[in-house]
Amino acid sequence: MNKRLFAFTALFLAAAGLLTAASPPHLAIRGARVFTVSGAVLEHGTVLLKDGLIEAVGEGIAIPAGVTVIDGTGLNVYPGLIDALSAWGIPETVPAAPAAPAAAATPGQGQQQPPPQPRVRGPEDRPNAFTWVKAADLVKPSEKQIETARSAGFTTAVTFPKQGILAGHGAVINLGGETGGEMVLDPAAGLYTSVTTRGFGTFPGSLMGVMAYLRQLWIDAAYYKLAREAYARDPVTNPRPAYDRALEGLLDTHRLLLPATSRVQIERMLRFGAEFKTPFVLYGGQSAYETVSELKRAGVPVILNVKWPLKEKDSDPEEIPSMKTLQLRDKAPTTPVALAAAGVPFAVCSEGLDAPKDVIKALKKSIDLGLKPADAIRALTLSAAEIYGLSGRLGSIEKGKLANLTITKGDLFDDKTTVSMIFVDGKKYVPAPEAPTPPRQGGAKSPEVGQ
Repeated sequence: MNKRLFAFTALFLAAAGLLTAASPPHLAIRGARVFTVSGAVLEHGTVLLKDGLIEAVGEGIAIPAGVTVIDGTGLNVYPGLIDALSAWGIPETVPAAPAAPAAAATPGQGQQQPPPQPRVRGPEDRPNAFTWVKAADLVKPSEKQIETARSAGFTTAVTFPKQGILAGHGAVINLGGETGGEMVLDPAAGLYTSVTTRGFGTFPGSLMGVMAYLRQLWIDAAYYKLAREAYARDPVTNPRPAYDRALEGLLDTHRLLLPATSRVQIERMLRFGAEFKTPFVLYGGQSAYETVSELKRAGVPVILNVKWPLKEKDSDPEEIPSMKTLQLRDKAPTTPVALAAAGVPFAVCSEGLDAPKDVIKALKKSIDLGLKPADAIRALTLSAAEIYGLSGRLGSIEKGKLANLTITKGDLFDDKTTVSMIFVDGKKYVPAPEAPTPPRQGGAKSPEVGQ
């Protein structure tokens, strides 16, 4: 390709928005306040980045000639923030309604009726089990929430599909990159599990039914594995097991995510999760202030939903909430304080919040109630990386880790603080202009305690 053609091609791509300027491969942030998380806070630190990694961090580091230098005076540098449970990066899809044949039209009605769905006989039909679905196959860099989250200081998310009882496998993704493949750090973060049901008349139609169904699936998976191994050893005398993608996906599970918000749910899931002989994490956890000793004893981490329960804005003014509900509203924001004091590993997520930046505001409320700022920062960074087995690459500012950084003007939890810039894999991003804040719809509905 001659120079004139190359220049024309570059101009065309730039005009089309397909060519982006890459950050310098070697740069330094000098003179900033650096929160390493894994070590001491450096009051006048330097962070040296090279080829998407942290090359060095410390005070008084010599900066090689030719390195692009960013003046960090007045800036705070944090490890890139991590949302420990989200759906970021997965496009929202609306399932298409099934087409009905013309003969199915009912006289007197203007629309056709959908064809009857196949009847679910039991666990052998694998209803609401989507264990073959992988978030790593679904993420797209164009998904609209990515820029919003990055502008709030998040560089990484653990993202999950969320349909059915066994929704599929999550992925740890960086919130940058030109393709979905470039975003994925770990395609096997864990299997997202729910216990929601559609009520009686469906299978499984109750909480007891869901838990029995999950147990049966694991029994089926164990038998399926033995049958496959037997057939591999002797395909002549042993029958060939029919391929079952739901059980295949179950056998690929290295970590389970189990829902638990109230004390009853937490205690139930601690017992239930232990049955599967697979590492598990509890998500929700707003009543974990009541169960810190049980969580500590079990050694189970918590992904904390920080949408603290409040009274609904449009709720009936004459409705009298129960004492348990009032207690949850009052105590839920102290859960991070209790978990940190007991040494229970916990991270946080933005699930249910209006915007990613609301995670910071929620943790600020917990800080006002006694949470140490260092513990809050850790929950947003290194603890999340440890829970998902990625602390060797993420979560702190150390030599050799990914150059994922969040840089702010002011303390992270100060109301007046702004995000100055973000680095993802060493590439610099600046926050997008903030959209107008939508009218508040009220706080989180207090969950029924004891369900």
